[in-house]
Amino acid sequence: MDKILLEYKDIPWPAKSWTKNHIFILSIVILSVGIYVVSSTVMIARDGVVYINISREMADDTLNAVDETVQPPGYPFLIYLMHKTMGLFYGTESLQGWIISAQTVSLVSKLVAAIMLYFIGGYFVGFQWSFYGVLILNLLPDSVSYGSDALTDWPHLMFLSASFLLLLLGVQYGKSGIFGCAGLTAGLGYLVRPECGQVVLYGTIWLLFNVIRPQSKMKRTKVAWALILLLTGFVIIAVPYMWFKGHVFPEQGIGNFQLMSNTSHGVDSMMDVNLCLAGLSVERIIGKNTLLTNICETLIYYFFPAMLLGSYCYFRRRPEKTEQLFFAAIFIIVNIAIVVWQSECRDTPRIFLSRRHTLSLVAFTVFYIPLGLYVISCWISRINNSGENVIKAKNIQRWFSILMVIGICICMAKLFKMIPLRWEKQGYQDVADWLNKNTSAADLIAVPDRRIAFYAERKGVEYREKIPKRAIYSVSIIGDGRKDIEFSRTMTEEYSTWMNHGKKRGEKLVIYKVTD
Repeated sequence: MDKILLEYKDIPWPAKSWTKNHIFILSIVILSVGIYVVSSTVMIARDGVVYINISREMADDTLNAVDETVQPPGYPFLIYLMHKTMGLFYGTESLQGWIISAQTVSLVSKLVAAIMLYFIGGYFVGFQWSFYGVLILNLLPDSVSYGSDALTDWPHLMFLSASFLLLLLGVQYGKSGIFGCAGLTAGLGYLVRPECGQVVLYGTIWLLFNVIRPQSKMKRTKVAWALILLLTGFVIIAVPYMWFKGHVFPEQGIGNFQLMSNTSHGVDSMMDVNLCLAGLSVERIIGKNTLLTNICETLIYYFFPAMLLGSYCYFRRRPEKTEQLFFAAIFIIVNIAIVVWQSECRDTPRIFLSRRHTLSLVAFTVFYIPLGLYVISCWISRINNSGENVIKAKNIQRWFSILMVIGICICMAKLFKMIPLRWEKQGYQDVADWLNKNTSAADLIAVPDRRIAFYAERKGVEYREKIPKRAIYSVSIIGDGRKDIEFSRTMTEEYSTWMNHGKKRGEKLVIYKVTD
């Protein structure tokens, strides 16, 4: 292991300052790729339909919209604000206007989050390595997809990275007011995803540690003020929403917060949390569709060994400042616990984690990938050194560039393969267009996917096996091994199309109409 550190010792760490060129290049890459993906998207994600519908309801009655859904209101409210802003320049009342508003929020959030992550990485590993890491992050296929879709992942990362950066600045400069801003930003992030509250946990632990730390830079009175402002900033935003919804984690329905409600229910909720935390198992970490496999798939496998190697070198060398080691380590530990806890604490227990759940962990460890690639470059240069004792820096740089280019090429190849986004769902769009033109707004349509009714701008009910009797029209997927749909009423076929235009076989979409 010590040989690895010999290769790592000459890495400049941390770099002296950030550069405008880094931010300019990152901005150009993110916007050019993101705008292209947004403009070519065939259909948004299933969850995006929910967020846009909530946002449209907010335009009429905000409190009622928040009350009737378990989804946090932060992202739908950002969509609403973006829709209003875009409406100042041109009409956006159409469905497509709402969709573009939602995708724009995600793309802008990705841009802001990338800049915040660049400065966070600069604090830990230096700005040069942070630039390479954030560049890799924003070219990963999953990252591009989530940042151009109607999803909460990048808005969540925007608030998480902003609050985390403010916390690091508060620690670095010892300013109590910055801690208050960090708490306030974490509170706003809580309204997008409750996981943003972890920043308050980090700040609280660090400030309490500084009370007993002999060489602390902050006086105890200043530490006390910093802790009060941190907690107050978070509480004034998050607690009203907790109280309104009645839970600390409203989406999961965990942690009863209503003081006047049934006490036993609150106890049961806390017992559920304890049971979930006690259920952390190796199976949730290394099994199929879980933590380890998701991280490997997000990093297209190629960058995963470099991330492990770079992380090892970083923690093995030990940063010069205690706070760097503390915040780097606690973020990884807490986020591993969070994603495993999410897989345990579901209404229907199952061993499953989406790659969306592990994106935060990847985003805050991507800085270590360039370090790992650098060490690998040193190894390759030493093998090709032809017996010379000194490894030339230009040889290391050449191999580092080659490894970076190979990784970027793999990312771009996978990215172009999946663009247009959800091209395999073109049949949904065709069916939605037919329903929009040939049905009335009063007709209830049974659909296997809520997106069909959403794009058709019709009232729809989603079904799995049995078609609801109230439905006037029904959309069914047949072929490719699927069982024929059994109808309890007389229905006639009105329209059919292939699911995938580029593949005239497999699944087919058929629209039926009730005739009895």
